[in-house]
Amino acid sequence: MSNTVTRPAINIATPETLPFVSVIIPVFNDSERLFHCLQALENQTYSGNTYEVIVVDNASDDEVSGVVDPFPHASMILEPQRGSYAARNTGIAIAKGNILAFTDADCIPAPDWIEKGVQSLHNTPNCGLVAGRIEFSYQNPQQPNAIELCDSVLYLQQDLYLKHAKFGATANVFTYKAVFDNVGLFDQTLKSGGDYEWGQRVFKAGYPQVYSAEAYVHHPARHSFAQLYKKILRTTRGPYDLSQSSTYTLKKFIKDIARDVFPPFKTFARARVDTVHQKLQLWFVLTFIKHLTALERVKAQLKFG
Repeated sequence: MSNTVTRPAINIATPETLPFVSVIIPVFNDSERLFHCLQALENQTYSGNTYEVIVVDNASDDEVSGVVDPFPHASMILEPQRGSYAARNTGIAIAKGNILAFTDADCIPAPDWIEKGVQSLHNTPNCGLVAGRIEFSYQNPQQPNAIELCDSVLYLQQDLYLKHAKFGATANVFTYKAVFDNVGLFDQTLKSGGDYEWGQRVFKAGYPQVYSAEAYVHHPARHSFAQLYKKILRTTRGPYDLSQSSTYTLKKFIKDIARDVFPPFKTFARARVDTVHQKLQLWFVLTFIKHLTALERVKAQLKFG
């Protein structure tokens, strides 16, 4: 099977020749934030008749259809199997576009998000995926708390994900539908790490992967320890879900533990903090979170808890 994407020559500045884009958004019990996401997608600079928005309700308890119905570009489909990757696969199955864009219900895409994502995809020959920038937003933009700052430097660093792990988080990814035809859909048995696992398949198939700072979305930083701890539990369990279909070796486990307990110098350097008080708080929280992650990784390795 060929791993080359058939890509017609287009001038993306000409509306008549724009490729059709399908935006896929899984949602589970997040209707309030979904509304704001759909509002941002309704007001894109990309030509109005050349994209659709597919909301995949992952068996939410709240009312999703009432949120989706007012938006002309949006439609909804139900996926009763719990899991965001199962929901994304359902969206892919009904997508009309040759280009697929992925974001999450809690994200706010920039007004030119689709336009810039398509440009990045098209400007890279035989591109497998574009990982777009994820900008964090805070409850108080002038004074984010230490948990928010910690979240913003530990997670969703798309440029680093692409450079070191060859994937992009599905909060902001563009690709061709033909890439899924060649490498397969997301592994919907996974609760975490499905974007990593799929990105690895794209990379191994020989597709180029690129980062786009211009195609960005806003994502709310987790602002409480409970929210961050939930994220830690999910991400540390990811390698053990992946081990059902691949191998999470002892060597990789030791490497991850060593990274977890090593002082967070590089991570700390990425944070935008001004005062000494903020810096001290962030250092303490980062160190605590990294050690907590190591503990949860050990518990998962030993199948404890």
